[in-house]
Amino acid sequence: MKAIIIDDERLARNELKRLLEEFPKIEIIGEAANADEAIPMIEEESPDLIFLDIQMPGKNGFELLESIEGNVPEVVFTTAYDEYALKAFEVNALDYILKPIDSQRLAEAIQRVEEELEQAKSQEKETTSNEDKVLTENDQVFVKDGEKCWFVRLGKVRLFESMGNYVRLHFEDQKPMILKSLNSLEQRLDNKTYFRANRKHIINLQWIDKIEPWFSGGLLVTLKGGTKGPSGEKIEISRRQAIKFKDLMSL
Repeated sequence: MKAIIIDDERLARNELKRLLEEFPKIEIIGEAANADEAIPMIEEESPDLIFLDIQMPGKNGFELLESIEGNVPEVVFTTAYDEYALKAFEVNALDYILKPIDSQRLAEAIQRVEEELEQAKSQEKETTSNEDKVLTENDQVFVKDGEKCWFVRLGKVRLFESMGNYVRLHFEDQKPMILKSLNSLEQRLDNKTYFRANRKHIINLQWIDKIEPWFSGGLLVTLKGGTKGPSGEKIEISRRQAIKFKDLMSL
């Protein structure tokens, strides 16, 4: 666990470093006497944890946190003053240790940091795992567009249409948009059911109603209509994708 000590008193920094020698998981990668020294160090080194004094020349500890661009590391405040405790937890500090620092009290703070980092790592793995999961026609997805919400089975979505940074879903007579790129969506959709027809469209193969030859070796696909229309969308399969399409759909 990489850590930086930020305190304007050199003796206080040295004492904390001495106490931290009892915790081999903590690697001190730097120290700073004020915010001007600390901010670029934090942004460059990306520590997991900072031990931060509050009252320092120039910017205080709270102002230092406000000045960090990017991800803010976990924070344990180390201070001689107890009146800032409430504000410390308002900025999501994990702990607030009064000086002189007691070794047992420091151990409790480090355990809390370890638990927080482990939980964050577990959540990140879960998120990554969910994003890697292939979505099939039987998966249910939650869609929200403005004030409207749907919980729809993917097999009912006949067409995904790129709209800049958004993708429009076509199912039944609904056409909500989600903030996602067509490329990222293509990577998650089951390629046995969903096919990238061209730069702007992914079609559900099970919703194809008719296929016609089209210009320059391409194909024109007509999809089955929604619940409120006899005919569906006509989507061009580009010449390059038409070759893949014929291979996919041939015996």
